Amino acid sequence: MKRQTGFTLIELAIVLVIIGLLLGGVLKGQELITNAKVKNIANDLKSIQVMIYGYQDKFHALPGDDVLVTSHLTGSHAATTPAASQGNAQIEGHWDSDTQTDETYLFWEHVRLAGLSPGSAAHTSATEIAQYIPRNAEGGRLGAESIASFRTHGITDADFPGSFVACAGGLTGKIVKQIDVTLDNGETSTGSVRAIADPIAAAGASVPSANIDDNALYVVCYSF
Repeated sequence: MKRQTGFTLIELAIVLVIIGLLLGGVLKGQELITNAKVKNIANDLKSIQVMIYGYQDKFHALPGDDVLVTSHLTGSHAATTPAASQGNAQIEGHWDSDTQTDETYLFWEHVRLAGLSPGSAAHTSATEIAQYIPRNAEGGRLGAESIASFRTHGITDADFPGSFVACAGGLTGKIVKQIDVTLDNGETSTGSVRAIADPIAAAGASVPSANIDDNALYVVCYSF
């Protein structure tokens, strides 16, 4: 009679241990990647604050809203939209605008030409525009805007503090909650960091942390 052979209990145990170690390594690696992205995006949001105040200190105007920008910075363009609102101490237009005459779009040209942000200020050709549009570590947009105008088409919370917002879009709920813990109080509907669904369908209240879906996409905004 032919003897049947198979794995011994010891061999099975060794295989299970190896599988466990591999899974643990993968999960730990994913955690490290996520933490790196959170840190990167949090730094991006704080850097926008430095850009605005640095430009204001240097030129006594706001990037994007500067009516004398062409005399301040060679090769720059002055915004023409929103109409008749330049020089009013507000950075207006949607933070993720693609309209090349908007204050929020030209914000990036102004801070880059002023040496306050890395990246190209050119945005004439399709290739230049693709390089010009700022992206966060998750591939979503980055942008800035005055909080007063943002309330008309973004987060309507009356208690949202500060004068400006720096926003990052295309972020999963898991990352959004970690950014709030990193920069604020860990609650995405209070304090200086707020979240709203991405894309923003209409102006509305920020989303509480308890209602954030880890796998859904959100815009996170940091006020200052």
